[in-house]
Amino acid sequence: MAHVPQVKIPATYIRGGTSKGVFFRLQDLPERAQIPGPARDALLLRVIGSPDPYGKQIDGMGGATSSTSKSVILSPSIKPEHDVDYLFGQVSIDKAFVDWSGNCGNLSAAVGSFAISSGLVDPARVPRNGIATVRIWQANIGKTIIAHVPITEGEVQETGDFELDGVTFPAAEVQLEFLDPAADEDGAGAAMFPTGNLVDDLEVPGVGTFQATLINAGIPTIFINAADLGYTGAELQDAINGDPQALLRFETIRAHGAVRMGLI
Repeated sequence: MAHVPQVKIPATYIRGGTSKGVFFRLQDLPERAQIPGPARDALLLRVIGSPDPYGKQIDGMGGATSSTSKSVILSPSIKPEHDVDYLFGQVSIDKAFVDWSGNCGNLSAAVGSFAISSGLVDPARVPRNGIATVRIWQANIGKTIIAHVPITEGEVQETGDFELDGVTFPAAEVQLEFLDPAADEDGAGAAMFPTGNLVDDLEVPGVGTFQATLINAGIPTIFINAADLGYTGAELQDAINGDPQALLRFETIRAHGAVRMGLI
């Protein structure tokens, strides 16, 4: 009986912030997956375990939530004065789709640690003890991130007493700097508040009119008071993700906010 050939690819499963993902070095991927396209997407979908009609990702590394269905590809940077290029893929759980349009701020906290541990940072720039500075080019959105990674006896320090809401156990703290988040890829200035206002009345037909702050700094974001949507702000993930009507309402708000920001 013929079998599909087995392929072994070095990878690392890492938590960063309140997310988890599978990290790869670009050079370790099969040749066809080293360039953007269907082969790369198919590989990551299979690694994560998507699409899964049961929504569990049992046969994959995904954790059946949006915050645990993620992938990262790192390579030596082609940008001057940067150590690594960081590419993020958000893998859909129930669809054969990988979204390359944005960044994951949480997994950004793990990029420097992986870069050092996997040999993508010049060893001369990593102290025996202290803080290593890793210069990251976020390739999805064309931004620079500086990661400050604690080092003990020449290795990335993973344990520590830093506590993060939403994460059960403490760990080492990795501080990040997002440089010029509102600038474009060429460094030209852009409006952090695209409408020119700190607060707007955002009219969403069929949903309501909300006081909203529309920000474009790295990732376009709409801030609305939880109470205006009938929430306390203390709801857990399932209260939103398990409510189809809520998801539809948020998607409608997102779409109208994108129009107001001039994105579409």
